[in-house]
Amino acid sequence: MPFARTFIPAVAAGLITLALAANAQAEGQIRIAQQFGIGYLILDVVQDQKLIEKQGKKEGLDIKVEWNSLSGATGMNEALLAGALDVVSAGAPPALVLWDRTRGRQNVKAIASLGSMPNYLLSNNPNVKTLKDFSSKDRIAVPAAGVGFQSRTLQIETARLYGKENYKRFDDITVSLSHPDATAALLAGGSEINAHFSSPPFQYQALENKNVHKVISSYDILGGPATFNFLYTTQKFHDENPKTYRAFYNALVEAADFIRNNKAKAADTFIRVQKSKLSPEFVRKIVEDPEINFTVSPERSFVYAEKLHEIGVLKNRASSWKDYFFEEAYAQPGS
Repeated sequence: MPFARTFIPAVAAGLITLALAANAQAEGQIRIAQQFGIGYLILDVVQDQKLIEKQGKKEGLDIKVEWNSLSGATGMNEALLAGALDVVSAGAPPALVLWDRTRGRQNVKAIASLGSMPNYLLSNNPNVKTLKDFSSKDRIAVPAAGVGFQSRTLQIETARLYGKENYKRFDDITVSLSHPDATAALLAGGSEINAHFSSPPFQYQALENKNVHKVISSYDILGGPATFNFLYTTQKFHDENPKTYRAFYNALVEAADFIRNNKAKAADTFIRVQKSKLSPEFVRKIVEDPEINFTVSPERSFVYAEKLHEIGVLKNRASSWKDYFFEEAYAQPGS
């Protein structure tokens, strides 16, 4: 089965250069960056159906939308803080770290969730049944070792098992590798990579191989369904572009409703927008997975906020999920 397409990460410096030449963004313009994979289906629907433009009309605006593709939270965050992008997307832990680091300055906060979906820690080592079975001889592939969604989730579980002072216990055996490359290594076998903290659709592809098994799910670690990715922006963009921001948020809500009621069509949208070579049947199976919920409402995001503060990754302690979300999100349920 072919792997979902991946791209070489864009150089954040190039986006920063664009920002230096750009004028201040006026109401009616928005520059958005998303990463790749089924976790960004809400944005694919927004883009495909031009929902921001549609919602902008209701606000009396002809909104100019610029879509960008980037891989990795680091480039996203640098571009956002440099003013090269208005809205970026990344896993809940990296987004929370930026909220923590920019309090009192750019005041970055989340706009919405992009949905709840499990990430599976997989292995082709038959001796690894639980996290405690990993040894110094094993290697766990993650997209961003030590700092990304998968690494932070692993650190939370490690702290629970071995104490918060040892939350980095497995950092020494994690290596940075893209999901497609890690999946290929896991399936091929024979390399040092014998585990992969994966995400949809890659984990489903890997599990079709009889030599690969699931060790633990992010849902196991967090106590149930939990937000995978956030969309986030600065206080400046939020405050200076109220109509554009409102149109964008309403477009996200509309897209989530569309996916919930039209899963087959939504799967086709993913293939079309992301130019995926995955079969329509395979993508539909993922979209229809009862473990996955494409919703703008955050679920168990506060577990990340609490646990990352406990182990010292976050300096600031949130009192609720509303502390790191802009107020438009309060109209929806959240946690």
